[in-house]
Amino acid sequence: MRSFWILRLGKSNTLAKTGILLLFLIFTLFDPTQAQSLLPSKTYPTDFIPPLEIRPLLAGSFGEIRTNHFHSGLDYRTNQREGYPIYAVSDGYVSRLRVQIGGFGNALYIAHPNGYTSVYAHLQRFNERITQILKNYQYRIQSYDVDFPLLPIEIPVKKGEIIAWSGNTGSSAGPHLHFELRDTQTEETINPQLFGIDIPDQVKPQINGLYVYKLHGQPFNPNTPKQFIPVIGGDGIYRIAKPEIEINGETGFGIITSDQQIPGGSRNGVYSIELLLDGQIIFSSMLERFAFHHSRAINAHIDFPIYITTRRTIQKSFLEPGNPLGIYKNLVNNGLVNLGDDTPHELEYIVKDVKGNTSSLTFKIKRNAALSSARNLTPGIKTFEHDKVNEFSAENVKLIIPKGILYSDINFTYSVKKRPNAYSDLHTIHNRLTPLHDTFSLFIKPDKSLEEHLRSKALIVNANGGFAAGRYDEKTGFIKANPKSFGSFFVALDTIAPLIRPINISEDKSMAAENRIVFKISDNLSGIRSFTGTIDGQWVLMEYDLKSSVLWHTFDYRTQPGKHLLQLSVTDMQNNTRTYTSSFYK
Repeated sequence: MRSFWILRLGKSNTLAKTGILLLFLIFTLFDPTQAQSLLPSKTYPTDFIPPLEIRPLLAGSFGEIRTNHFHSGLDYRTNQREGYPIYAVSDGYVSRLRVQIGGFGNALYIAHPNGYTSVYAHLQRFNERITQILKNYQYRIQSYDVDFPLLPIEIPVKKGEIIAWSGNTGSSAGPHLHFELRDTQTEETINPQLFGIDIPDQVKPQINGLYVYKLHGQPFNPNTPKQFIPVIGGDGIYRIAKPEIEINGETGFGIITSDQQIPGGSRNGVYSIELLLDGQIIFSSMLERFAFHHSRAINAHIDFPIYITTRRTIQKSFLEPGNPLGIYKNLVNNGLVNLGDDTPHELEYIVKDVKGNTSSLTFKIKRNAALSSARNLTPGIKTFEHDKVNEFSAENVKLIIPKGILYSDINFTYSVKKRPNAYSDLHTIHNRLTPLHDTFSLFIKPDKSLEEHLRSKALIVNANGGFAAGRYDEKTGFIKANPKSFGSFFVALDTIAPLIRPINISEDKSMAAENRIVFKISDNLSGIRSFTGTIDGQWVLMEYDLKSSVLWHTFDYRTQPGKHLLQLSVTDMQNNTRTYTSSFYK
């Protein structure tokens, strides 16, 4: 704000004007909110090498907006195939090995002496030394899904050593390498390109749309009035097609923007966004680093209702009070604009990628006092405050929302109606367009038609999809679950065991020419909890791909020539179990 009062000084003579100009330049050049406002918080080491030797093309950038989370690393394309060698980016030791049914799939972590940890995920397989240690551990605890630390002396590695091969395991949507660099102590993930990991990029970010939000002193919610403003331009220079935007009262802005590494390439996320009012920064966000426990707050960073209903990604340039993300700087009134006069003012967006390629969107705004500054609020049963514990109960339902789960205060709504073929009414808890930072406790009492012997199979289902879980409490008579989103919930039963479909084995079949036994498994409702395979009564490693639902065991020295008995048991979340048994010859 210092530059504003300097410009309003008197104009009595040339000397005064010269002095004013000099002071203005000094204050502007050295004002930390103006020049170099978005430098990284620290200097990072730059002696890491790339994890792949192929041309670095990205399918996903650091901090890119994904469903319910920021992307935590770089996704390297691998030419739509698996099997590229993965190299240790620096000296260190394997500090953690993880095999996950979903998520990262096969992943390893290397701790480096400089205080950072590199992460490599969705791997096809590890090198022989790592594979042997992993397999020994899986057999020791009799589990495919493992996550365990290692000592520095167990698997030391050198820069450039092959540690694994690229793959498509876990929740990967296609063959690629997911690569991260983390702070070893805090576990915060950091943009790898700040470490000298070079990704060639000369393309300026694209700006595809502008939104105006009429907050008028009320919390942002799904009913906040908003206006889409088309954007025209290109090659880093953008504007709106109309002379100016008229506003009245407290107003927020949002932007649709993306970045490409090469022309026509994947649309990835941008590194930083700044919003300036008459040359003064009032909002900035920068994706240098973030903590994983804050990542779900991406739903407060974007216009969540628009994303859920249209999949359009609008990055809001104003802050909700319960947003815990540490990516923001230079906030003035949390990014909200409330003009105090009727003269035109200039707003400018400055958008950059991590390589410094820059685009800007400039437009005029003006107050029109004739526009309504009032806002009708959606009526609710009670107000839930974002910084307090909130509770609600009605007939056969109650809920507890811990402090810090809401991003803004809400006017809580609830309704109930009959649900055919269910063991309770359908309870609509607020609305699915209001995001939550974590789980809340939901209790629903089933109706009297739920027989006692079926109580252990009862669970709470979200009619909007994506959630089915819970446990019956004999003391209270309620079923408790912990959803991560609002919605419409009812009680159902899961009494059906998972399905097991053998792919290449049958009774007394010779498997001498096969190197593995393959199945497909699935479940109708609650999802698969566990699977266990034995050969001749001894536990064997069964591996699982969540995307294809394929489960398999690869033969090794443990299965010698002769007749054997295989037994496979698969259990769902409500403890329904199906067992497949077959003799085979090897």
